[in-house]
This record gives sequence, C-alpha cells and structure tokens, in this order.
Amino acid sequence: MTTRFNPYLAFRDSAREAMEFYRTVFGGELAVTTFAEMNVAEDPSEKDKVMHSMLTADPGFVLMASDTPNSMDYTPGTNFSLSLSGDDEAVLRGYWEALSKGGRVDMPLERAPWGDLFGMCADRFGVSWMVSIGEQG
Repeated sequence: MTTRFNPYLAFRDSAREAMEFYRTVFGGELAVTTFAEMNVAEDPSEKDKVMHSMLTADPGFVLMASDTPNSMDYTPGTNFSLSLSGDDEAVLRGYWEALSKGGRVDMPLERAPWGDLFGMCADRFGVSWMVSIGEQG
C-alpha cells in the first residue's frame, strides 16, 4: 500500500465554497459529503456543513477539507502552508495568479537566492501557499 501526503484543510462554514474555488484553480473531480449524509449532525443547523471533501486534481494530487463544527475550536491559517513546486512555469504561474487574486501576497513570485522563482501568498480564505518554480530541464 502506498502512503501519500494529502493536505487537509479546516474551515468554518466555507469548506464547500473553498473546495469549489480550488477546483477552478486546479481542475479535477470534487467529492463532498455533508454531516447529514453521514447521519452525524449533532446540531441540526449544521447538517449541511461539509463533513469531508476531496478534490482529486488534474495534476494528480489530492486536497481534502471539512467544516469545523461550532462546538470545536477553529483558528484559520496560523499553523501551516501548502507548497506547490515543480518546473512547469506556465502551470505554476497560473496557480499563483489564481490563488493570490483576492488574497494577500506576502512575498512576490520572483527569483529567490537559490535560483528558483518563489513566492508566498494567502488566498481569499486565509490559507497560506508557497509556490516554487525550478528550472525546466
């Protein structure tokens, strides 16, 4: 069995919107399951929240997310970054443009001391991203 690293994001009431946004950025198939569909909604007002979602993106990676129930603590974007790296400049620049639009650019996408193009941003949902573009070869 293969072990994979898959980022898992937590949101408060915006997991579906965020994952649909990421699907517009990366393409692929999005599967969404609500708390009601799994019969685990403790609070009836939270039945339509996302219990689990999984985006299997066209480039072959997987991104998962859920809504955090109101009874649980939620602090967005303070303890992680998601990293996209590779050598396909056109694709990675496209991701950068889509992710940074409406968000915050912390470090512009430009040549880093180690030679790659590198940038850091937070998207409109407060999720931190790093993009690193190496030499094509």
